[in-house]
Order: sequence, then C-alpha cells, then structure tokens
Amino acid sequence: MPQLDSMASSVGALLKERGESVAVCESACGGVISAALVAVPGASAYFLGGAVSYTNDSRLRLLRVPEEAMEGIRPSSEPYALLNARTIRDTLGATWGLAETGASGPTGNRYGDSPGHACIAVVGPVERVVTVETGDSDREGNMWVFARTALDLLEECLGQVR
Repeated sequence: MPQLDSMASSVGALLKERGESVAVCESACGGVISAALVAVPGASAYFLGGAVSYTNDSRLRLLRVPEEAMEGIRPSSEPYALLNARTIRDTLGATWGLAETGASGPTGNRYGDSPGHACIAVVGPVERVVTVETGDSDREGNMWVFARTALDLLEECLGQVR
C-alpha cells in the first residue's frame, strides 16, 4: 500500500509555494485523494476541503448540483468529472478543483462502465480531463490507481502554469 503523504508531497509543496488552493470531489476513491493531500504536513495552507459524492442523492445534497445541470451528462463520464471539479472549486473558492468519478470494482457501475474505469478532471488556470481503464476488478487497487492518477494530473496542470 502506498504511503499517503508521499503520494501528494510534491503537489502540496507546489500549491504552498504558489499560495494556491485545491478542493476535491471524489467518488470511487472514497476519500483517498483527500487523505493523501491532508497527510502532507502543512496541508491547511492549500487544502480547502472535499466531498465524497458517491450517489445521485449526495450530488444533490452535498454539491447542490440540480438535475437540470445534468441534462445530457451521465455520471462516471468526463463531462461529469468536469462538472464536479468546477462545482467543488467554485463552492469552496479554491484555485483548483479536482474530481474523480468511476467504478472501482469488483463489478462495473450501473452506467455500463467496467470495473477499473474512472474519469478524472482538474479545473483551474488549466483544465484537463482523462479517462483511466485499469482492466482490473481489484477494488482497493483501483482506488489507489485512481488517486495516483488524479494527483499526477493535478501536478501536471500545476506545471503548465508558471
């Protein structure tokens, strides 16, 4: 099992150095992304908070994303990841929004995605979204892969803005 603090130490250092902040919305990771960011000493300088939005009901209640905003968007997709990243960034007033939505396993989700599928979005001065397909049904293993991919994507975006 990876060490949480080492997963996010470089991202945390960059955010602190630049005086920027991040807010996280995750689903299939169940809080691993937020835990990695908070495990770094001094995280209060950059981590504004996060939400685990695991169901449609939590999307409505935690993120306050109404059904109308979901028109033409299905959960566990790139557009949905972007919507969640924008929403959490705007809600918490962060520089960066980071969102993950997917199916960790051992089965796929009700939207037709296989286990090991996740969409990850970063929204801020740079905007990126990627889809991950591990091809693996190992739930915990997929959670770690999704979290690592999310943090790597955020670090890549941070590197694109000077």
